[in-house]
This record gives sequence, structure tokens and C-alpha cells, in this order.
Amino acid sequence: MVAKGYGAIARVRNGLLVTLLLAGAAASEPVTVVALGDSLTAGYGLADQSQGFVPVLEGWLKAKGHDVVVQNAGVSGDTTAGGLARIGWALGPDADALIVTLGGNDLLRGIDPVASKANLDGILKEAVARKLPVLLVSMKAPGNFGPEYKAAFDRMYGELSSAYGTLLADDFFGGLRAAGADPADPASMAKFMQADGLHPNPEGVKLIVEGLGPKVEELLGKVGG
Repeated sequence: MVAKGYGAIARVRNGLLVTLLLAGAAASEPVTVVALGDSLTAGYGLADQSQGFVPVLEGWLKAKGHDVVVQNAGVSGDTTAGGLARIGWALGPDADALIVTLGGNDLLRGIDPVASKANLDGILKEAVARKLPVLLVSMKAPGNFGPEYKAAFDRMYGELSSAYGTLLADDFFGGLRAAGADPADPASMAKFMQADGLHPNPEGVKLIVEGLGPKVEELLGKVGG
């Protein structure tokens, strides 16, 4: 009877040990952040892809002590419509959080802000349905299409962020502005941009990440919350 009792206790103990080990393994898994965007996210034009936005951001976060994987869901040339079309499969089962940086190509094509806003709305709905925290990154419209277009485009990010309770980064290029560059002044941007004047070079990417990094840290703090 003693031996049988001991065996039962051992089985319970071993079962608890396995449970604890499994729980520990789950707890040690890195946080997976999906970065949904266009060429700015994808790292377009860089000879060394390790110098692109996603790998540099992941490295920045790891240097800050975060156990994180940032997945590159950037597609060069993508609009908000393209992002909406692929959000369902871009968010895999391991996704814990989402960064959305879309709208730049909508600007280049002069797409109606009403349509862009509707597309972003659909993306955020999908994230909410999956209970994922989101960082929405704003793009700033130039004055090419007039003040009404600019006002409508610029304000849509804040309106959507408020409606869905997301985090909001005011400007993708905020890190460059902090370094004294002005996207409206090509000369001030030149040393941070590739020859096309649209995409950051490695130095520009570093500054952009430094500007957005704290917001991404805030996003990580919301995972599992």
C-alpha cells in the first residue's frame, strides 16, 4: 500500500513538473510583432536588407532587453487597399501585435482620403477581431493636392486611432525631424535618403527607428493586456 501511494504521489509530482515546464516554455517565447506596410517597411533600395526598417527595429528592441521578433509584412508599392486585401494572411497564428504603416503610396497616387480611411478601418477591424494591440503610424500629406486633401488625409489617422483605441505615432519620419530634417525640404533630407528622395538610407532608417522605437516599446507593453 505504501508503494502504491508513493507511486501515485510521484505521478502527480511528475505531472505538475511537466505542466510547469510547459508553462515556462510558453512564457519564454518571444513576442511576435507584424509590421504591415509598403516599401518603407520592406526596406526598398537598400543593398543590405539587414539595414532595413524591420531588422533595425528588431535589433533596437532587443538591445533594450525585449525578447521580440518583428515580422516584415511590407510590400513595395502597396496602398492601404493592398494592405487590407492581405491582412488576413499577413497576421499568422503567432502574431501578438501589429504595426500599420500605410498611406504613402495613396498619397503618391492622390487616392481619395475617404477610401484610404475605409481601408485602414478594415485593417484595424481585423486586428481588433483578433484582440491584437496596434500601433498606427501616420503619414503626412504634402500640399500637392490642396489644403482640403491634406487636412482630410492627415486627420484620418488620429480619428481611426481614437475610434479603435490604438497607439498612434504622429509621423513615420519623426526621427528625421528630430535630427533637423524636414520632409517638405528635400535639401535637408538628402543625407538621410536614397537617391530617389523617397526612401531612407541606412542612416535615415536608424533615425526613424529611434523615433518610433519608444512607441513600439509601448505596444509591447500592451501584449497580453
